[in-house]
Amino acid sequence: MQLRQSERKKAKIKMALQGSAGSGKTYSSLLLAQGLTNGNFSKVAIIDTENGSADLYAHLGDYNVLSLLPPYTPENYIKAIDICENAGMEVIIIDSISHCWDELLDFHSKLAGNSFTNWGKVTPRQKNFVSKILQCNAHIITTMRTKQDYVLNQKDGKYIPEKVGLKAVQRDGLDYEFTLVFDVDIKHYAVSSKDRTGLFMGKPEFIINESIGTSIAEWCNEGTVVSDEALDITENQLYFKIQNCITIGELLSLFKKYPQFQQVLKSEYEQKKTQLFQLNNPQNFLSNGQANYN
Repeated sequence: MQLRQSERKKAKIKMALQGSAGSGKTYSSLLLAQGLTNGNFSKVAIIDTENGSADLYAHLGDYNVLSLLPPYTPENYIKAIDICENAGMEVIIIDSISHCWDELLDFHSKLAGNSFTNWGKVTPRQKNFVSKILQCNAHIITTMRTKQDYVLNQKDGKYIPEKVGLKAVQRDGLDYEFTLVFDVDIKHYAVSSKDRTGLFMGKPEFIINESIGTSIAEWCNEGTVVSDEALDITENQLYFKIQNCITIGELLSLFKKYPQFQQVLKSEYEQKKTQLFQLNNPQNFLSNGQANYN
């Protein structure tokens, strides 16, 4: 356990689009993916649970489709994500995750015994599914259906019924897990109801397009990258690596490779840098080859 300063790292976006049927969630997701990959649809996969709706937009480009068939269990969703991730996909669209929650509700309703305690058999499966989304080494765009209702809006002196989306068909509070959530209405306008990027919160409604995905990609690429190897090293191990450096270039390489320890070991870096500078400066050596530290 170690206290460290906060640091902005490169990220993979985990976002959701929620809206009623016909709001354009699938199409909007593909446009976002186009921007996230700089137009390279070969690195985009869509996990389709909507009866082939993913293929309706094949004119956009040669993206990949994985048709997920019933039962829509969390375990099957996880397998589908694994397939896409192992295939090197940079963006995975899950269209939609509402089917997973419907499946879990059906599973819960068929369990014998106490309804409240039976949630203990449901919640771990849901958590595994959500964890897979959050830990996936790819951008994830999920869609969620919302329960529908109709309101009367006045237009030209007449009241016209208009379809609106209400609560998302998924477990309560799931939206808190995402970095970004767009609410899309039946006219295809989107607003941000959850935004940790700071790009869209409080902004007027907009039509989702490729440039929105590009903006998200730029935000994701800000900050430093910490490799798997860098995460495995301890402070003590890095200390000895610093002491064993023989050139300033090697020391600088260590400094960049392990950004999580840059502040913690700052004084060690500075001391080693000073030592190496003195050793590599010919003026700091006496005629007998001994270092001159005076």
